[in-house]
Amino acid sequence: MLVAAAVCPCPPLLVPEVATGAAPELDTARTACTDALGVLAAARPDLLVVVGPGDGAGPESYPEGTPGSFRGFGVGLDVRLGPDRGVPARRELPYGLAVGAWLLGRTGWADAPVEGLAVGESLTAERCAEEGEAVAGRAERVALLVMGDASACRTLKAPGYLDERAAPFDAELARALGAADIGALRALDTGLARELKVSGRAPWQVLAGAAAGNPDLEGALLYEDAPYGVGYLVATWA
Repeated sequence: MLVAAAVCPCPPLLVPEVATGAAPELDTARTACTDALGVLAAARPDLLVVVGPGDGAGPESYPEGTPGSFRGFGVGLDVRLGPDRGVPARRELPYGLAVGAWLLGRTGWADAPVEGLAVGESLTAERCAEEGEAVAGRAERVALLVMGDASACRTLKAPGYLDERAAPFDAELARALGAADIGALRALDTGLARELKVSGRAPWQVLAGAAAGNPDLEGALLYEDAPYGVGYLVATWA
């Protein structure tokens, strides 16, 4: 059963070595992410699953110890999803899970086994919810670290340029995450999310599916902003 979840943004810029001179601009977001991971630790899960955007179409699982890196962003920084258990890795972590692994390493996570799940943009809301339900049933006490960004169209200089639909979309998303509104997350418009370059739609709908078996979860919104024209949100469910 899902006992806690933390929702965090996943831009590589969250990693100071990648952001370099712009690193202080996301200090508040980093602090909120650290606080959110504290909620996960306090829940004392038997299993932590990091869920993030995937490069492929279907869900892809990553075992504990899978490596990742930020070398593609010009930084010689490597990370690992939890401790190295000696399990051969078939592939590296996609960037969203790599940021999640960096957050876990930064906070010294050692409270439960860790696994990764990447979900592609083409995965339907129903399929995401099914994945979430399956993940929640994998242990008596499951926690999720859900990585994803909101719209990338909040300003003229945003990666997706300015779209007037972006701010209302992000505002409703922030409300849903802060209220642990499962129905609202399930109902996210997948087409609009794609047009607004939202990377977190599928991961959030996995969260909605995982939370269906625990209606007592309460949400809290810890951070909401749009630096660089991209919506970043931090929330907890516990």
